[in-house]
Amino acid sequence: MILVFKHFFYKNYVGLSLWPFIILKEGSLKSDEVLINHERIHLKQQRELLILPFYLLYISEWLFRTILYLDSYRAYQNISFEREAYANENDMQYLSKRKTFGFLKYLTR
Repeated sequence: MILVFKHFFYKNYVGLSLWPFIILKEGSLKSDEVLINHERIHLKQQRELLILPFYLLYISEWLFRTILYLDSYRAYQNISFEREAYANENDMQYLSKRKTFGFLKYLTR
């Protein structure tokens, strides 16, 4: 289910996935297939990790990488979940061929 909340986002962020919703900054983004695919990849990650552990791992990895890089945006860009989603957001068939725990191969790259 896709929801729109204009005042929910920080800076340049336009979408996010909070199981089971995709939340967008603007209604016009509903037609952005790449963004929606990116967020659907996150929903798949959340589901396979039984939702709460996903958020705990996501935040933990972001905190670790923020300390490592001393840059919170660079840390965000290098979270394994984000790297998988960005690397495959243009492949509209990715979710149908994705292996379980596909984000793991992006953990150490």
